[in-house]
Amino acid sequence: MVDNKVSNFLIPNVNKVPGNKKVDLRDRLGVKENKDEFKNLLQNEIDDVQAQHGIKISLHAAKRLKERNLDLDTNEFFKLRGAMEKLRTKGGKDSLVITDKAAYIVDVPGNKVVTAIDKGSIQENVFTKIDSTVVV
Repeated sequence: MVDNKVSNFLIPNVNKVPGNKKVDLRDRLGVKENKDEFKNLLQNEIDDVQAQHGIKISLHAAKRLKERNLDLDTNEFFKLRGAMEKLRTKGGKDSLVITDKAAYIVDVPGNKVVTAIDKGSIQENVFTKIDSTVVV
């Protein structure tokens, strides 16, 4: 006759092991890792993608977008990106981009929006130090 009982004497209950010690095996496995290494790699990847496909927003522009309740949605983003590509091919550097929602002063070589003006305030503003304008 086979006894199906499991004895706690032979297999201890590991749920009742005292302590809350965490063991870091990275040193034993030969893994030497900088805590900021992943963060730096990720930031580099984000910067690379942004440089190729994205548009940077300056702090000043972000503040103006918020103050003027301007939403830089997907449609507006693609209009800006397309306008900046056109300006780049034509040699634009500091340019004015006018969309149906707003006007943006952009730094084309830096791929950056410098400031934003809502559509209602465009007529009241004077735009200086720009070398080109595109309406999209």
